[in-house]
Amino acid sequence: MPLVAHNELPSFERLRAEGYRILSPERARDQDIRALHIGLLNMMPDAALEATERQFFRLVGSSNPISQFYIHPFTLDEIPRGPTARRHIDQYYEPFAQVQEAGLDALIISGANVTRPDLSEEVFWDPLQRAIDWANDHVTSTLCSCLATHAVLLARHGIRRQALRRKCWGVFEHEVVKKDHPLVQDINTRLFVPHSRFNEVSEQQLRDAGLHVLISGAEPGVQLAVSPDGFRTLFLQGHPEYDSISLLKEYKRDIGAFIDGKLPQYPPIPQHYFDRYAKALSDEYKARVMQALAAGLAVAEFPEKLIAPRLSNTWHDSGEALVGNWIGLVYQVTHRQRNLPFMDGVDPADPLGWLAGDVSRLT
Repeated sequence: MPLVAHNELPSFERLRAEGYRILSPERARDQDIRALHIGLLNMMPDAALEATERQFFRLVGSSNPISQFYIHPFTLDEIPRGPTARRHIDQYYEPFAQVQEAGLDALIISGANVTRPDLSEEVFWDPLQRAIDWANDHVTSTLCSCLATHAVLLARHGIRRQALRRKCWGVFEHEVVKKDHPLVQDINTRLFVPHSRFNEVSEQQLRDAGLHVLISGAEPGVQLAVSPDGFRTLFLQGHPEYDSISLLKEYKRDIGAFIDGKLPQYPPIPQHYFDRYAKALSDEYKARVMQALAAGLAVAEFPEKLIAPRLSNTWHDSGEALVGNWIGLVYQVTHRQRNLPFMDGVDPADPLGWLAGDVSRLT
């Protein structure tokens, strides 16, 4: 079902132009469907702020469960922002206090830019703890993405992420390892997900803490795990929300950082992402960059326009199915009042327990 454009956020118009169904609030009120209010705590740096909005809006809006979605973006004031991002936030985002007062049915927490090995020393650490503590008491379920996963696992379960020997970087194959969980119902049992991270939390760490691993892969490790109750918190280490060109943009950015002397080594090509022709273009460009730098000459433009059309998106459908399952479950247990997490009769310690018995009381 469609997103509801309940404010003037430019992302709504961008998505409408891409063919997504976007309802006006007036049209939405004429639909005899209970809406869901989903928060997006966007902690991404300025350059990725609006792209992250659109990525998660697309994923939610195309998941096609039984509702209409009001998505409420907000951020943490403690994260430093430039003037352009600050204007965007001031104009289109909601203050966290307003989100708390109105309530949410579900919450998505994005990744963030990190500057320190210890997450507890990051500027966002204390305000993020306040946000997740509030969500634990007032929100039906929270979906954590990448860095947010590592931060919440540390705060809630004392699990510290481990540095990888090399960046987990590319599009990787995964397998559904717990096929009886309703979150992965009807998802392809083998699926692909983009990853981009220098750290990981291992399957053993998660299992030792009582969490349930649902999706994992031989190369990237765990993609999806859930809290011990099975539903209140979802932990993703990858990025099913990514656009087809997201990794390409990141690769181009890292090449630029190398050219500017901000990275000591030329970045590797994302794994399992480029076809043979795109790899050849990339290798050729690397050789030209190295020759230009050695000769003190200007560097040619990155061949993004030649590579982008050759990229395939092999992950959106499985991400859409996962988010659809998640929102469908939220819809079935959340209270009609946005500031209450569960309808009467649902046990917060076992929110999916009703699946094993009579579900008529939850309709």
